[in-house]
Amino acid sequence: MLTLRKKTALALLLALGGATAQAAPQPAAKDIVIVHGALVDGSGWRAVHDILAKDGFHVTIVQEPLTSLADDVDATRRVLDQQNGSVVLVGHSYGGSVITQAGVDAKVKALVYVSALQPDVGEAGGQLLSKFVAPNDAMRATPDKYFYIPAAKFRATYAADLPAAEAQFLADSQQPLAQKAMGTPISVAAWRTKPSYAILTTEDRVVSPELQRWMYQRAGSKITEVAGSHASFISQPAAVARVIEAAAKQTD
Repeated sequence: MLTLRKKTALALLLALGGATAQAAPQPAAKDIVIVHGALVDGSGWRAVHDILAKDGFHVTIVQEPLTSLADDVDATRRVLDQQNGSVVLVGHSYGGSVITQAGVDAKVKALVYVSALQPDVGEAGGQLLSKFVAPNDAMRATPDKYFYIPAAKFRATYAADLPAAEAQFLADSQQPLAQKAMGTPISVAAWRTKPSYAILTTEDRVVSPELQRWMYQRAGSKITEVAGSHASFISQPAAVARVIEAAAKQTD
């Protein structure tokens, strides 16, 4: 039989062991929700998806209609409703406006902006783009007011670091964005109350690097610079995935 002293020592060890286990850092989120940007759909995120899935994350990609900010926020909220745990919400390009609005959802643990707009309350995406104009004149509008890039200018503007054939496919499968989506100001800014991470693409010709830096510094986001185009999520998926995983692994 154990003596009283031994019993006391054993109980103390067990208690300390339990406390140590509770204090060990644990990933804050296993669910990743990705919101694509304008002119493309979610399929371009396949490589990032596969890296994250291999590393044990559950990844869902929102397919937005790009018909209005409200419609795209609603599409994102429907996906967030399907998640079982804490979420890292990722937005690319125009998708940054969407996650800024939708990211107030209680499930969202952190935000990741990838070459993305990061508006504050009362700001619209188009308003931000006019602050630091990107070095391109390629964007056009259809008669019914949807933005697109002419196929002949798409690679140089959007995806200069992709192979020509891959950039051509993106050009030929564009999903135009409604002008009103860029003209609608947001009513809440999730980055004001939640940690945010940002990937700044230094060769970007859609959202200028100067604008990205200004927004991300204003928000206090943790910035990672990537020497890439607006399509860095395709050209450099490992770099993008690393930032998303860093956001997911932060502790409470």
